[in-house]
Amino acid sequence: MANTTRGAGPHAGQPLVTAGAPLECARLAVVMIHGRGGGPEDMVGLADHLALPDLAVLAPQAAGRSWWPDSFLAPLEANEPGLSSGLDVISNLLEDLAERGFGPERVALVGFSQGACLAVEAAARLARPFHMVAALSGGLVGTGEADGAPRADLYDRPAKRFDYDGQLPDVPLLLGCHQQDPHIPLARVRESAQVLDAMGAAVDTLIIPGAGHGIIADEATWLRKHLNKA
Repeated sequence: MANTTRGAGPHAGQPLVTAGAPLECARLAVVMIHGRGGGPEDMVGLADHLALPDLAVLAPQAAGRSWWPDSFLAPLEANEPGLSSGLDVISNLLEDLAERGFGPERVALVGFSQGACLAVEAAARLARPFHMVAALSGGLVGTGEADGAPRADLYDRPAKRFDYDGQLPDVPLLLGCHQQDPHIPLARVRESAQVLDAMGAAVDTLIIPGAGHGIIADEATWLRKHLNKA
């Protein structure tokens, strides 16, 4: 694998960090996507915590360590070209993995926060039979703007459309979020779960009581369980 990302826009040509098992002897490839202000090293640290030595980890870095400038709840145009560039980087990375013998059934997508939104959005738009997808504090970005005024339960942002064409039949998919997350409204998490369930994904929604924004032990346990599956 190259050590930089492929694609178009600002996130192309950025560092691509690899860790874990070499691809030639790995059971699965895990694409791990960092959050705003974070970096690949954060996701590699999570992978190390999972202690699964037969996984190949690939962690792309966003330009300026942010995949887009505004909240994922903002109108799509407010986050371009970052959003499209991030999705293109993920798509190209999946193509590169396929050329190395890792079809989607041998690939997992895992993201935290902004990276969680990018991971689950890529899964919905690409609609491939991934080994698993995990959005740790995240929800769908959406495909367009819906009619209506800003909503209090979306942190005073307007609603989105979720017009995805494909299916995710039986793909294990985790949506984790604190009940009072300052960045991810619970309403978007629940709406995302409904959309992804309708696409055929096997959705697990983990709502963490109280306020917070971070990865908890129950999410790591879910990851370990599903990454261990053949």
